[in-house]
Amino acid sequence: MRSIRLFLAAAGLAVAMAQPAVAAKPSVYTGVFSKVAVSGYDPVAYFAVSKPVEGSKAFTASWQGAEYRFASAANRDRFKADPARYAPQYGGYCAWAVSQGYTASADPNVWKIVDGRLYLNYDASVGRKWASDIPGHIAKANANWPKVLG
Repeated sequence: MRSIRLFLAAAGLAVAMAQPAVAAKPSVYTGVFSKVAVSGYDPVAYFAVSKPVEGSKAFTASWQGAEYRFASAANRDRFKADPARYAPQYGGYCAWAVSQGYTASADPNVWKIVDGRLYLNYDASVGRKWASDIPGHIAKANANWPKVLG
């Protein structure tokens, strides 16, 4: 019985040592138990029709380990041709939070396109904070990204 306990203790220690101390966050925010980016909204629509549009399970593309959904095949194809152009900055995490040195989820209805890049924020209140100094917050967020992922 003692040898079984020693074996199990050694096996447990080996497994614990093989695990990272803190797992890094994914580079694209998808929420818990999901692999869908931008909460299922079409990232191309922000540029094409200047508003958030829900994507469809019928039109998807994978990029950086996440599934992106689109309102049309044409939008999906635009994304596939140049995903870095359409994907939200900072992996879809809240742009203001990244500027402050941490990550937070983002509401796809709180957004802004600046210099051809899509930025999302946590909620309307945070969006107003971010809008108070967009160039400054972008500079800070760029300095923090991707270090904030851990």
